[in-house]
Amino acid sequence: MAHALPRNIQKTTKMSGMLKPLTFEVITECKTTKARTGKMVLVHHHVDTPVFMPVGTQGTLKGLLPQQLEDLNCQIMLSNTYHLGTRPGPEILKKAGGLHKFMNWKRALLTDSGGFQMVSLLKLAEITEEGVKFSSPYDGSECMLTPEHSIEIQNAIGADIIMQLDDVVASTTTGPRVEEAMHRTTRWLDRCLSAHQRPTEQSVFPIVQGALDSNLRSQSAQKQSQREVNGFAVGGLSGGESKDNFWKMVHLSTDILPKDKPRYLMGVGFAVDLVVCTALGIDMYDCVFPSRTARFGCALVRSGQLPLRQRIYKYDKRPIDDNCNCTTCSTYTRAYLHHLVTMETVACHSLTVHNIAFQMRLMGDIRESINNQKFPEFIREFMLNVYPDKNYPEWIVSSLRAVNVELS
Repeated sequence: MAHALPRNIQKTTKMSGMLKPLTFEVITECKTTKARTGKMVLVHHHVDTPVFMPVGTQGTLKGLLPQQLEDLNCQIMLSNTYHLGTRPGPEILKKAGGLHKFMNWKRALLTDSGGFQMVSLLKLAEITEEGVKFSSPYDGSECMLTPEHSIEIQNAIGADIIMQLDDVVASTTTGPRVEEAMHRTTRWLDRCLSAHQRPTEQSVFPIVQGALDSNLRSQSAQKQSQREVNGFAVGGLSGGESKDNFWKMVHLSTDILPKDKPRYLMGVGFAVDLVVCTALGIDMYDCVFPSRTARFGCALVRSGQLPLRQRIYKYDKRPIDDNCNCTTCSTYTRAYLHHLVTMETVACHSLTVHNIAFQMRLMGDIRESINNQKFPEFIREFMLNVYPDKNYPEWIVSSLRAVNVELS
């Protein structure tokens, strides 16, 4: 069930003569790890953190309607600036009154900047100090995405949180290109902040870059922290690097970023990663994984995934998860879903409902355990469920040990 929004939740606070579109309060800090719970108050809705944000690239989550996301108690979702800037374009979004009204979404929105497409569409892009010149994957036409244009599009979209355009390199990149991208990201941040036309309604988040170079990433976190903003993102990870390198860069970044602002780790959504990175001090996450894996017939459970295409589920009369009260689990058996994923596209919808419900419940359980000062116990129980033989990957052992949690 969706929870009613308190009458005063949409109020912004006045600070330095300006309305502030985001306030963040740390509610509970874990006494063992760097985990904390908090509450963000945004123009359109409040958000309890740590939070996972489903990805609706083009203004829709594949397989679900916005109202279904509300029913799953999703407080904030993500959409993509590059794709929305191409289709339907900023003019249509302006005439519609922004993406909230266009898609009839009453809760919070975050938009990325389009920078990630530098990596995912690199063969179509040319990066210069001015910005990124794209060849559209839709019609081949050229488009220059500058920091100013990225902010212009995001101002038209109207998301509560908007991201600076950053110079993104693959996480495994080394050498001078990494340093160039890190410094350029800071220069582009200042251009984004100067171009921002709706500072009382939307918050620009800087992005920490530096690939896997600890010195460069430290410099980036320090530089970005000097700007007067309402939150920060850690970017350039979860792109093929080793997990050992991954957690170390997250740990380093959260050690430097201000404690009184939300910290957003971009592109992370595997359950194990959410638990570990919350222990490392992250507050916000996004990933296409829950909906994408649903389209491949996989349902998320605490022990991992159920590949429902497999014949072992043909006669299985159990729900996906006995502990899940989503409409899929309360209505359908694994056997029926097995039939659907091998025959009918409606399976995408049914499994996406469950997978988003799984992510929402996981984050809710994490928040509850932190609030009750039982997060280390939650971590141990969670990891034992995923690895019942206690054969924990070394990166998990090391990352948790760094924040004082030993797996028995």
